[in-house]
Amino acid sequence: MKAYYHLPGLFEFYELYKEFLPLYRKHREYFYDWCDIGSIYGAPADCIWGGGRVGFGEHDSKEVLRLMQEYGISARLTFSNSLLTKEHLPDKKCNELCRIFDIGGDNERSRGFGNGIIIYSDILLDYIKENYHDFYFVSSTTKVLTDFCEFENELNREEFRYVVPDFRLNKSFDKLKALSQHQKDKVEFLCNECCWFGCMDRKKCYETVSRKNLGEDCPEHYCTAPDAGQGYLFSKAMENPGFIGIDDIKNTYLPMGFSNFKIEGRGLGSAMVLEFLLYYMTKPQYQIHVREHIYLDNMLDLF
Repeated sequence: MKAYYHLPGLFEFYELYKEFLPLYRKHREYFYDWCDIGSIYGAPADCIWGGGRVGFGEHDSKEVLRLMQEYGISARLTFSNSLLTKEHLPDKKCNELCRIFDIGGDNERSRGFGNGIIIYSDILLDYIKENYHDFYFVSSTTKVLTDFCEFENELNREEFRYVVPDFRLNKSFDKLKALSQHQKDKVEFLCNECCWFGCMDRKKCYETVSRKNLGEDCPEHYCTAPDAGQGYLFSKAMENPGFIGIDDIKNTYLPMGFSNFKIEGRGLGSAMVLEFLLYYMTKPQYQIHVREHIYLDNMLDLF
């Protein structure tokens, strides 16, 4: 089996991917042969259906789509706002995004995958299914599915091609092994979460982001986790009990029948995302070549 990575920053890190993807195609020998890019996900700025993170990408949607089609990569719109009501459904910007990205799985440049939507709200799910017919759907990790029975119920919902459980289920190996292969094919693990493993406020944090995306004047959510003031550190994420590294993927998850892995990072900056691309996809002896190629592009602001 091959591991498929679902990468952050469809709109946010367009310039990074514009440099990285040609290198990935031209010098495939730089990268592990047991993995590939399954999708790139994100949402632009001022997207009220957005969730998980407040989007800041400003790049033209049609150019973003062209880049994904050029390299045969599925584009996923992150529409995981948890607080949507019917009054939010006619939003002009979000509907225009759906119209642009609704290309269908049979499009010759889509490799049969088409484009997807990462989603929380069933209200929005029903609306998109009714009005845009060619998307596949991913159940968002913002649902914070920490109960394995609830997670399994989500896997059994036919409308979802993939389900992203809370990262605290990543090492529930006895229960994960017992899933059917059909269920395993739908699991998409969040690999590099830095959030405190014992956090009880994760859903509240996501709700605050949803309110911000809706333009509501809401109080800030202050994380009470130990060392929260440090922000995201990849080294800290690697120490998280739920962290999934490349050895875990090769030696544990792929042999168990799992093949989909999500990398978070939309709000972290392109320098950090590059580090994820190096760690998860690039052979150690070629990492310097990839770094040099990206860093020497003076058009990229990586810091």
